[in-house]
Amino acid sequence: MSEPSSPASYVDPPGEQHHPELGRLAHWSVSSHKYGFGVDNLRDGNENTFWQSEGPQPHIIDLSFPKRVFISSIGLLTSHPRDDSYTPSRVSIRAGTGVHDLQEVRFEEFSKPDGWVRIPLRPLEADGSGGDGPPVPAHHLRIVIVANHLNGKDTHVRGLKVFGPPE
Repeated sequence: MSEPSSPASYVDPPGEQHHPELGRLAHWSVSSHKYGFGVDNLRDGNENTFWQSEGPQPHIIDLSFPKRVFISSIGLLTSHPRDDSYTPSRVSIRAGTGVHDLQEVRFEEFSKPDGWVRIPLRPLEADGSGGDGPPVPAHHLRIVIVANHLNGKDTHVRGLKVFGPPE
């Protein structure tokens, strides 16, 4: 696993000005879910709903795009005050042309996140300027919930957005 290259930042509102949201182009799937807490809750725009995994870790969110896209960052919505041990604490983001050639492009650790967290898929310049670096080309994006706070088993994710490079 690679080390975090620059800290994720909290974003509010959940959009990035001039960065297109690419999630609408993808077919979404999850490794597991409890009845009524499925993949649709990741996209519904409601902070009171969530995807809840069910079963052993790791938990996975997969996005398959019909054509290659360029991804600059993702936005992940969590709520530690509401979800406690269901809140992700370690996340791996992987990209590739399909599920068989995924490469980790980012690894993040969180401490009690609450709200939207923006995770750039390329590190910022050493001086903090210059944007996110080149976007990641991918046909497939996988978000892996490696661990939860307090060693929780299942996870809650209240929203997920995928952003392309500025238009």
